[in-house]
Amino acid sequence: MPEAARYRLLDLTIDLARQRVERDGVPLDVAGLSFRLLACLVERGDRVVGFDELMAEVWAPAVVNEETVTQRVRLLRQALGDDARQPRYVRTVRSRGYQLGAPPVPVAADEVSRRRTLWPAVAAVGVLAATALGVGFLAREQKPPASAQHEILERARWYGAMGQRDNNERALALYDRALREAPDDVDALAGASRTRAARTCLYNAGPDEAREALRLATRAVSVRADHAGAWSALGYARDCLGDIPGAITAYERAVRLDPTNDAARSSAAYLYQEQGRLADALHANMDMHGDPSRVRFRDVQVAREYELLGFAAAAEARYRHVFELSPDNVFANIGWPAFLFAQQRFDEAGVALAEAQRRGTARAELAQMAGELALRRGDAVAAAKAFAEAKALRPSATLPTTLAALYGPTPVDTAWLRERIAMTRAAVPGDPWPGSRLELALLLEAAHDRRGALAALSDAVDKGWRDAGYLRASPLFAPLRADPGFTAVIDAIERRVASERERVLAAPWCPEELLASGTH
Repeated sequence: MPEAARYRLLDLTIDLARQRVERDGVPLDVAGLSFRLLACLVERGDRVVGFDELMAEVWAPAVVNEETVTQRVRLLRQALGDDARQPRYVRTVRSRGYQLGAPPVPVAADEVSRRRTLWPAVAAVGVLAATALGVGFLAREQKPPASAQHEILERARWYGAMGQRDNNERALALYDRALREAPDDVDALAGASRTRAARTCLYNAGPDEAREALRLATRAVSVRADHAGAWSALGYARDCLGDIPGAITAYERAVRLDPTNDAARSSAAYLYQEQGRLADALHANMDMHGDPSRVRFRDVQVAREYELLGFAAAAEARYRHVFELSPDNVFANIGWPAFLFAQQRFDEAGVALAEAQRRGTARAELAQMAGELALRRGDAVAAAKAFAEAKALRPSATLPTTLAALYGPTPVDTAWLRERIAMTRAAVPGDPWPGSRLELALLLEAAHDRRGALAALSDAVDKGWRDAGYLRASPLFAPLRADPGFTAVIDAIERRVASERERVLAAPWCPEELLASGTH
């Protein structure tokens, strides 16, 4: 049992030592297996608890099945007055297990008794004061006590961590509420910044949301320059705006201030990866100071680094594991089909893509992949439709617009193509993302400038592009593959990757699964 014996879960007080659950001082009929189930969830905080763990902790040594657990959860919800369709206290995580509806907050040993003793007197004083000052006093919105602000922020963090659009919006509404009460609350500023940036990075909003996120994070840093969360939020805002150097600087500052900030460490690792620093990226993702499972994008990043480094079997195992166990993980829903595509396992990629879309993952990356798969099948109509969908999902991104034009139902206008090439060429030198050079290569190839297209690919490699598998697999680059210059691009990638792989295999932190698998 944890050191704390009492916890608050929303409006419930749970006393583990006395095996008692109360709402506003009134005991609820939660006993026996129902209480043991609730206690097991409370002791694990905000973590999802799987069926096997629940059966081992609550029912052992008796042997039960998942249906037994499900029925007991139903009884527990009845006792708590919870609604399974819109649960407050115990939520179902499909195919995984159960999770509390909010983080349980430890309660001081004497807080419950103090609340029972003081509340009648406080209520009486409140009534007298309201009578004396008039109803206008009650009509004014009052600033919540510190504990209420803390609860708002805890709930906002809980929603934000779920990684789903609707919950991200719930988190942002709570952060905005907290900021109305305390405009300089650094935790609220940082949280509001992260949820606004997520609108841009994860949920297809335009760059204005990330710009507002940058404003909020900059304000948070100005209020508390030693606040790791504020610097992490600043890094994420810059990340979503495409500022790789600025984002890395902010993430690294967050980690220096708080070495346990694994989310900032893993976010920096992603940007190292985009710069071609694969060994640095993997090292950062292996150097977790807390529970790695709490960084929901970390496993997919490790899989991606394995893939780029040439450890295909180890990468596949990780991608598949996260995809199967975390159906709401947007990173896995993109990463697993993309891996299969780059491995030229196109039928499997199509199945995985359809499953990701069935789960509700509406991302431009998936729509683009659908278009590329359609091109491989020779289905120009389906490809045009998919690329148009990608453009609709991310209208502020340039690549979907380019693909929708190049593969649309009408031939691309020559004047438009010249203008598009000029605009992209002007933007590329200041763009730190290597992928922007791939778009330029596609435009130049469409204009029959093969030498220019290959030079753009070579520039992408110099800026950090390391995905030779995608270049080999994508039909977008098929016209270039017969050219010796394309072979030179692939060779340049493989030389750089071999150097990074040697660094990983020689490092003391090299994962055992890589040492065992060799280079394939």
